Amino acid sequence: MEDFDYTDDAFVEEEVVEKKKLSIDMLDIFAILLLIATICLGSYFLMIFFNPYTPLNPLRPNTPVPPVIVPTATITPLQLPTEWTATPTIQPTITDTPRPTFTSIPTDTPLVLYTETFTPLPPTGTATPELPFEADVQLIDATIIHPETNCDWLGIGGTVEDINQSPLLGVVVRVQGTLLGETIDLMTVSGVTQAYGKSGFEFILGNLPIVSENSLYIRLFDTAGLPLSDQIFLSTSAECDKNLVLVHFRQVR
Repeated sequence: MEDFDYTDDAFVEEEVVEKKKLSIDMLDIFAILLLIATICLGSYFLMIFFNPYTPLNPLRPNTPVPPVIVPTATITPLQLPTEWTATPTIQPTITDTPRPTFTSIPTDTPLVLYTETFTPLPPTGTATPELPFEADVQLIDATIIHPETNCDWLGIGGTVEDINQSPLLGVVVRVQGTLLGETIDLMTVSGVTQAYGKSGFEFILGNLPIVSENSLYIRLFDTAGLPLSDQIFLSTSAECDKNLVLVHFRQVR
């Protein structure tokens, strides 16, 4: 009976051994599965690390927008033609405008086809109408009007005023006579030389003061050629401070 004499301790030891064997086998399986899961999980994270835009990444970033490259402008400098040369601008030369010459108004000459005999009546006196303008004349230094001149100038200048002492423009002014044997016949219009005033006029007689005694006279005319003043006789001086004959016309009636 000794061969079949089993005690309770023997059965307990066998069960423990079997349980140990069984436990060891399960741990191995779990370790293998855990290793496989770790490898899969590591591979998954490596794939996401190298390609975060993969569809397997639930938190993948937004797709980057490619930068817009603006082309740089190329500036092409403008060049003048090789044959172009600068042409200097020629300043126009000032030419003296010749003063208009006075043309007298022709008078009508009646044509008589027969000779008429009559007894002349005694002449009746007719009053000569007085002209509306008078003048004041004085000799002054030309440097008052022309500071650049010295004793190398001789001329006549002045102004024309109406009855209200306002400047009167467009009145014909004429100087006639002789100077050193030469005939003088000059004409201008009031208002063309405003150095004397708004209605100023001027005549240049020479480049040297010359003495003369009433050999020149000045007179006003309207645009129709009719006289507006009597002949105002003028004298000139050889003194340097009296080389400008200043004439001031004023309307008195």
